[in-house]
Amino acid sequence: MRLNDRLVYHGQFLFRWRSYLPLALLLIAAPVFAESARMEAWVGDEAFSAWVYFCILVSFSGQLVRCITVGYVPVGTSGRGTKEQRAECLNTTGMYSIVRNPPYLGNFLAMLGIVMSLMVWWFVLAFVLMYWLYIEWIIWVEEDFLAKRFGAAYDKWCAVTPAFIPNISLWKAADLSFSFKTVVRREYHGLLAIVSAFLCAKSILDLGVKGQDLQQWVLTDRIEIYLFAAGCILYLVALVLTKRTRLLTVSGRS
Repeated sequence: MRLNDRLVYHGQFLFRWRSYLPLALLLIAAPVFAESARMEAWVGDEAFSAWVYFCILVSFSGQLVRCITVGYVPVGTSGRGTKEQRAECLNTTGMYSIVRNPPYLGNFLAMLGIVMSLMVWWFVLAFVLMYWLYIEWIIWVEEDFLAKRFGAAYDKWCAVTPAFIPNISLWKAADLSFSFKTVVRREYHGLLAIVSAFLCAKSILDLGVKGQDLQQWVLTDRIEIYLFAAGCILYLVALVLTKRTRLLTVSGRS
């Protein structure tokens, strides 16, 4: 197999499994929680809690990026499929006018907040490096596909639009209006994933590593529990509306 073919093969593999590869971070998570407990003891409970709340906002900013992206995209643009790449039209407006890969930027911020919440600097660094390595490969394969599909139009867009760090000055309004229904239909999984991750991380840290009493933990860590409960309610409502009705279906949207 030629080197280029091998690169394409591995890139397509990463594309198919891109939703699950970040779970590889769990392989190095065991020592992270012990270090996080030491950091919490060092900075104090109030400072650590304030830091966690800030990290929650970072993760929600990533979800916001995804919501703004999805809310304006028309049908036929590349979507969430994992089997193959599909794109009937090239989207260069909305979030795509300021950055070429807004969904991956949103994913990065969402996961970054979760990783940062443990306050372990080398874990954050490991995540950033791991994410960059695997997402760069995925983007390379996607861009190769889009370049072949759209030719000069794609090259012109790439020449002025950054790949990952947004340039707000390039913003071009989308042709379509924002669709809240489309956002709910496509992004309710992501919100639940974020609040579940924060609750899981905090419970492992407090109950598993620090050995807190469950009743005490429930009383002192209400924010994570309330967010998780709200996320579950929103998830169930959106799931029923998506699977049982056509209320969230919007014509001309992905």
